[in-house]
Amino acid sequence: MLIGSCHCGKSGWTLEGDPGSVTACNCTLCRRYGALWAYDYEGERVSVTGSTASYARAEKQPSLEILFCPSCANVLSWRGLRLQKDGRRRMAVNLRLAPPDLVADLPIDHFDGLDTFEDLPSDGRCVRDLWF
Repeated sequence: MLIGSCHCGKSGWTLEGDPGSVTACNCTLCRRYGALWAYDYEGERVSVTGSTASYARAEKQPSLEILFCPSCANVLSWRGLRLQKDGRRRMAVNLRLAPPDLVADLPIDHFDGLDTFEDLPSDGRCVRDLWF
């Protein structure tokens, strides 16, 4: 199990099992937050703890909301606002809130959320390459 916590320690998340590869996205939101995402579904392997506040882009039908700590404003996760076809709700947790030594060797997948909305070819980097 991985545990992530915000700067002040009032909010956090847990992720059960292997997080797999981590996603770095360059969309207008993710590039500003600098988050690295690990995915699962609400009520399954991912849970958010403590108090949270949320932000959803002001558009007609936003697709996700960002959950953050209301005290220190660290970005905890995102949560899909639309259910998947199977009725589950997609979530991702920000692995930058986990202890670095526990996630340093996870491979990074790059996603072009800005232009093509497609996965980019792997360049072989892992979390350690972005942090240290």
